[in-house]
Amino acid sequence: MAAKPLHIAMFPWLAFGHIMPYLDLAKLIAGKGHTISFLTTPRNIQRLPKLPPEYSSSISFVAIPLPSVPGLPAGAEATMDIQGATEMGLLKKAFDGLEPAVVRFLEAAVPDWIITDFAPYWLPPATARLGISSAFFFIINAWFLSFFGAAEDLVSGSDYRTRPEDFMVPPRWIKFDTRLAYRRFEANWAVGTGQNDESGLSDHYRVGKTIIGGDAILIRHCHEFEPDWLPLLEELHHRRVVPLGLMPPQVDSAGDDDEAWIPIKSWLDRKEKGSVVYVAFGSEVTLTREQLTELAHGLELSNVPFFWALRRITDSAVLPNGFEERVMGRGIVWKSWAPQLKILSHGSVGGFLTHCGWSSIVEGLMCGHPLITLPFLVDQGLNSRIIVDKGLAYEVARDEENGAYTRESVAESMRAVMRDDKGGKLRERAKEVSKVFGDRELHSKYIDKFVEYLVDHTREKMLGHEDDAN
Repeated sequence: MAAKPLHIAMFPWLAFGHIMPYLDLAKLIAGKGHTISFLTTPRNIQRLPKLPPEYSSSISFVAIPLPSVPGLPAGAEATMDIQGATEMGLLKKAFDGLEPAVVRFLEAAVPDWIITDFAPYWLPPATARLGISSAFFFIINAWFLSFFGAAEDLVSGSDYRTRPEDFMVPPRWIKFDTRLAYRRFEANWAVGTGQNDESGLSDHYRVGKTIIGGDAILIRHCHEFEPDWLPLLEELHHRRVVPLGLMPPQVDSAGDDDEAWIPIKSWLDRKEKGSVVYVAFGSEVTLTREQLTELAHGLELSNVPFFWALRRITDSAVLPNGFEERVMGRGIVWKSWAPQLKILSHGSVGGFLTHCGWSSIVEGLMCGHPLITLPFLVDQGLNSRIIVDKGLAYEVARDEENGAYTRESVAESMRAVMRDDKGGKLRERAKEVSKVFGDRELHSKYIDKFVEYLVDHTREKMLGHEDDAN
């Protein structure tokens, strides 16, 4: 049977840390000759970068208006528009209100597949009724999903871990050596993920239902880096686990004359090779006034050149008085969007102070930079433990009870990575690992195998239907 192009729907959670990896995967699938319907809300579509012309006929955006929910800020359609746990729960409640419109789309379009995120626990009954194959694309790595255990336990709430202390050691089902665990100040969040929020459900329940109702788990991971986690995931969830590789992004040489890059490149060009630390915390982390102040003073005390991409700054969190003037020439604070991959690829950059989001880790290590880690949310602490244990990073020292860090601990970490003997070993390891993280041929093969799986599964399903009809 000749393989016809597949129609694949994609439905990410309402966070740009999720939407962008979903869009990256959509492009990779479309590049293999298949068509994509990308479902999200109107404002999120407007905020996406314009698609390159080669995808104009293969990727279409399906705008689904987000229902209003009392207490959710007007116009909030993504996590970047909200603050705090209460509003996060309300955003999930609004997301659940997308169900009727999403189901209507599926009934009308009947795609071959839907690739979905953790949140739509209500989707599997509709896909089963319509005969649509579904896969859960987990944008993070295999160790984070493994840490939270089997899908059935996530749904039933039967995890044996109920206290913060339980999350400060590796879980019982991990039989190999690992330092994967939360620190005291992070463990309260881990306990909270198993509790219901304002949406009436826990994240554990959502993830478990999505996995149980799907055909496969897709994950941004590869056998060449931390291979033990992939078989553990299959053992825990009794589902096909399809690694996508690390999906290293392409450094875009186009736009070298754009208004953001020209002054940034000019500043970086004046610095010594490998001397600058790039500082960035993604689109989700919002620092408090105290965190911002200590970080700024730490960058100043370190005496290390830095480029700080400070995207999320609020009235309650402003830079220390006179800071920018005192570091002028050695450091720069960039207060709008910055082309992260271009900066990391510049020859003057030699280190990356990061929140340890998985996409940022991939980008930093594909460029061969040792990491200075300052994790804040969700998976970031666990990511930091693994990367530090692999000799690729140095974690900023913090108070174990409340997670506070000082200007001295920030400065010490910067100097350790950029100046000390330990930093030399980290740089050597990062250069070595960049051969895996940046190997485009290797990761392209993962995508080839993944798309083959989608096609083969669809073909087998069609043949099965023909046999049933006969």
